[in-house]
Amino acid sequence: MSFLFNKAQKTFKPKKNIPEGSHQQVLKQYVDETLGSGNLSQAVKLPPGEDINEWLAVNTVDFFNQINMLYGTISEFCTAESCPVMSAGPKYEYLWADRTTVKKPIQCSAPEYIDYLMTWVQSQLDDESLFPSKVGVPFPPKFLNTAKVILKRLYRVYAHMYHSHFKEVVALGEEPHLNTSFKHFVYFIQEFNLVDKKELEPMQELIDRLLEKDRQKEAKEASSHAAS
Repeated sequence: MSFLFNKAQKTFKPKKNIPEGSHQQVLKQYVDETLGSGNLSQAVKLPPGEDINEWLAVNTVDFFNQINMLYGTISEFCTAESCPVMSAGPKYEYLWADRTTVKKPIQCSAPEYIDYLMTWVQSQLDDESLFPSKVGVPFPPKFLNTAKVILKRLYRVYAHMYHSHFKEVVALGEEPHLNTSFKHFVYFIQEFNLVDKKELEPMQELIDRLLEKDRQKEAKEASSHAAS
């Protein structure tokens, strides 16, 4: 999904590119085309005959790039002073651990946490043994679990942006981009049951509201088609 911003596009981390000429690039084009139809609930469905792991991989890279760009535009407002802890509202605080370099969960500011998180995600996406980009190279048995952890953590960046920086998002005119990206993400994780329901709690009310709006819109369109 490509976004246009009022100012020069700014990403928090370097964009992750899908290799030219690869089958994953074909799937990425399919993602962009189906998203163009505006029906997000259909756009996330596995295309007929495609490998589920390839589909998960392409979409995970896409969400990393989307969140990277969205957070990049408000990162100047997310500081150790304004966000001393990584949270999604007063009831939800996140501690960082990656089980390799940081084994014991640590409390850190939101910008630190998001830097750790995006650096870690990037290292997973760049690991050819985890996310193979060459045709015929199989995905490892632990791929699905790794993708689930990545998506769970990316969700936390959305949650922090909505809870702590929504005013800035609106002021920059990025609310429609954030809402569309988040809705796409929610449809995707629900379609393949990738993030535990408990993890979604900080944003459940917003999720219900966004999806209900979509349902009402679809019902309205269906009834107008039936009447014509």
